[in-house]
Amino acid sequence: MRARDLMTPRPAMIAAGDTIPHAAELMRLLNVGMLPVVEDLASKHLVGIITDRDIVVRHVALGHGNGSKVRDHMTRGPLVTVSPDAAVGDIADRMIRNQVRRIPVVDARGTVLGVVAQADLATHVGPTDPAIVERVVEGISRPGALVH
Repeated sequence: MRARDLMTPRPAMIAAGDTIPHAAELMRLLNVGMLPVVEDLASKHLVGIITDRDIVVRHVALGHGNGSKVRDHMTRGPLVTVSPDAAVGDIADRMIRNQVRRIPVVDARGTVLGVVAQADLATHVGPTDPAIVERVVEGISRPGALVH
């Protein structure tokens, strides 16, 4: 199985210049925890990602206003991505190595094609290879360093 077989195609995206409240509302409406951030919605060129956690930790907790832009709070490069031809093992290894639950699928130009989430692995790979799903869940659930 390849990324193209697992991914959610044509995911919702947000432009770097959009506001944080817009990103949060889009996440709420779509019931997602991550949005690929693109230069603009026409090009779909990946420049970052924004997660619900980014919004809480980098925006809300620091008391930033509603006019804040996604570009000011998103995760920037180096971004963890895969090509549509990436094999399941490579996707799992990247998730574990980088402790991420979702990986954008991009073409050679950096255009967003889809997203592979931990849930996609569980749904598509779990029935035939539950060990790989278990390995990913364990690997990305390692505790991070404590922040003081």
